[in-house]
Amino acid sequence: MTVTEETAPASHYDRIGGASSVKAAVELFYDKVLADPELAGYFTDVEMAGQRRHLALMLTVVLGGPNEYTGRGLAEAHQPLNITVEHYAKVGEHLTATLTELGVPADILADVQTVLGQVQGQVVAAGNRSGV
Repeated sequence: MTVTEETAPASHYDRIGGASSVKAAVELFYDKVLADPELAGYFTDVEMAGQRRHLALMLTVVLGGPNEYTGRGLAEAHQPLNITVEHYAKVGEHLTATLTELGVPADILADVQTVLGQVQGQVVAAGNRSGV
């Protein structure tokens, strides 16, 4: 290595292959979620092309890629949906399964799961946080 070579570690986003990999993950993830009878109802009136774009932009940020997300915040978008802890957990399981299926390294999976834990309170409806 020479002194002029880049020594900063690659972001998770770069490590998994950038935009094309995030797009593939989002497509597979929503295929799983929409096939899940417990979760599909949340998306009945959702324009899915836009939804997929939003998730791709958000996942890009989570993975350390460029922040181009300009949509609503997590709480604003999710609180009206009355999402339960159990359904939030199922979505997380689908995301983890998707990333695992696509060969995402364990350290990146762990970081994504950490973020899922950190944002749960913004997504799960206030009355549903006890797990009831």
